[in-house]
Amino acid sequence: MSDQPCVFCEIVAGRSPAHVVAEDEFSLCLLDINPFTEGHCLVISKRHVPWWHDLTDEETASLFVTAKRVAERIGRAFPSDFVCMYARGRRIPHTHVFLVPTRTGDVLDGFFNALERFQESPRELAALRDERHLAAAAAKIREAGEP
Repeated sequence: MSDQPCVFCEIVAGRSPAHVVAEDEFSLCLLDINPFTEGHCLVISKRHVPWWHDLTDEETASLFVTAKRVAERIGRAFPSDFVCMYARGRRIPHTHVFLVPTRTGDVLDGFFNALERFQESPRELAALRDERHLAAAAAKIREAGEP
């Protein structure tokens, strides 16, 4: 664990600057300071929670409704084919969703095209497409039930 304060918590608390474009009670949307393209935003939870699936239902709804609303604005402000949304969170362990206006042939489009080609090619992954594996995985998830 780092001794450094969480950069997103510092922004939410008003102790660090940010270009905020939208917020509500549970979420805040700001421009990414290391953008892939103009208009690249992050939607963060106001509460420090490392993984989005550990948010409350109310926080999750806020995060994704805010992401949808801002994505619509980004699409109007910056011509693009679509606004890509993804969440990772390893580098900064505070729930955040990336919103990136994407065009055919740009850096992010190339990355996801390469990732999709990879997903379709290795033998190790091909086995996961087998009907028996898919049925077993679905059953496992259903059987895991509610927390």
